[in-house]
Amino acid sequence: MSTPWGEPMEAIVHLTFAFDIGYEIDLEMARSLVAAESGPLARRRRTPESIRYRPAPLRLTPDVSGLALPGGVVPWRPPLGELTLFDFAAIALTVRFPIKATPDDLRILAGDLADLGQLTAAARLVIAPWLERLKPTVIGYEVSDLAEEFVVFQLTEQRDDWLTAHADWVAGLVRLDAGPLSVSEIREATRREISYTPLDLVALDWAAGFVADTDCADTLQVIEFANVQLLEFRHIDDRLDDRIEAAYKLIRPAKRRRWPQLPWRTHAGAMRSVRELEIEATSLFERADNALKLIGDQYLSRIFELASTRFHLGEWQQSIRRKLDTVGDVYDLLVHQAGGSRMEFLEVTVIVLIAIEIGLALWRH
Repeated sequence: MSTPWGEPMEAIVHLTFAFDIGYEIDLEMARSLVAAESGPLARRRRTPESIRYRPAPLRLTPDVSGLALPGGVVPWRPPLGELTLFDFAAIALTVRFPIKATPDDLRILAGDLADLGQLTAAARLVIAPWLERLKPTVIGYEVSDLAEEFVVFQLTEQRDDWLTAHADWVAGLVRLDAGPLSVSEIREATRREISYTPLDLVALDWAAGFVADTDCADTLQVIEFANVQLLEFRHIDDRLDDRIEAAYKLIRPAKRRRWPQLPWRTHAGAMRSVRELEIEATSLFERADNALKLIGDQYLSRIFELASTRFHLGEWQQSIRRKLDTVGDVYDLLVHQAGGSRMEFLEVTVIVLIAIEIGLALWRH
């Protein structure tokens, strides 16, 4: 039986923070250092074996007592944390806060969660000791300044009128906005939703999601992975931007040279850096894109498609592919420029040698 609307209801607020810490994690070594367990995808009877992680990430339980919900909201049970390590050096910290709150209180909490800056900083402090222990297992260890946060409001209420009677409330949660929304904004915030039974609902937006379900661990893990994938795509995109800009400066320096480029300046270092970036970015892109195998028109596949659409993962993929093509063009241009400089040097050398030969011949006669 559903709780009368307006009365306190049980909910779980899931806060997920994704971070990038390098190029790759040796999961086997990490398992021995931090006593983590393999974390395969949570399964329900309807979940086929074709839907799985490859390879399965590691999961461990950190102390999250330093994190608290804003607005003085006190969980009725201590919050639980889970740290997930993916082989492509992305990590996700998920904290679950079980609370009892009225619909109005949840809407106010959603507004307070619109700015997660302080909670993200607190999450970094939670994972800092683990990063020190994991450092030997990470290839190319470098903690990125980027982070991706996502909020999920999970309710166990059994209702068939979530979007017919309470669409404005659901829209406020997924938009993290405590104020009233226009009809068009409510329609946009709730237009992408999935239900498996008449009583459950998954509605996602860019910053938050609403899940009405009791057994939904697999759904939450798929949403978590989509958030991690968004972080990785942003990270790769930023690295490509930085390296392409640096390569352009080599091709067209800010100050015009007074003298021609020296022939031995072959851009060997720049070409190696550009090629390494292309290989690294392509490898990261493929591993992040393929780490979760979702094959077939199943419920979880549609959940991931919904999250991908809301997170604009397709647009990020296209941006990365365009920039990878640009990196290849830059590499080709550097090779061509270096080859041209060598040819010019050889031509000048030949002319000088001919001139010397002619001069010596004239001198002898």
